[in-house]
Amino acid sequence: MEELSAELVLLTGRLTRALTRRSSGPSTRVPAATLRLLSQVDELAPVTIGALAASDRCSQPTMSAAVAGLVERGWATKVANPQDARSSLVSLTDDGRGVLLQARRERAQVVAGHFRSDPRHDERDLATTVAVLRGLLDQPSSTTVPHTTEATRTPTTSEEAEEEGTA
Repeated sequence: MEELSAELVLLTGRLTRALTRRSSGPSTRVPAATLRLLSQVDELAPVTIGALAASDRCSQPTMSAAVAGLVERGWATKVANPQDARSSLVSLTDDGRGVLLQARRERAQVVAGHFRSDPRHDERDLATTVAVLRGLLDQPSSTTVPHTTEATRTPTTSEEAEEEGTA
């Protein structure tokens, strides 16, 4: 089980990178890291910078700078956290959601093209793959970043509040 699981991790990572390389369209001008951040905000929003940093396993200052880039482009908003004025909540704008959806469509076209050109696989295989992956993602995990409680987290020092960019 562990060897197959390791292979799944390896192959899903390779697939993601291959789709990024092979896709074409407007989203190819957006760095993969930016698309990943847009996707995380989409999944977790409204979310604090601290929760995003934990989810991406980076520092709060690094995430704060990345979120500032999304806000500058008009792809995300930062609003005061009503439960903790020292932090803010990040959400996607319609433009940010549009960039993310465009990137997903472009990559989906690559996947669909591969399935159409491979006589060994058909739409049922694709549906099975999607169902299996969805089932894995729907399972509760003890390592999931608790974004709903993170929004209410109080920084323990003024430095943490500064790192969130709200001090």
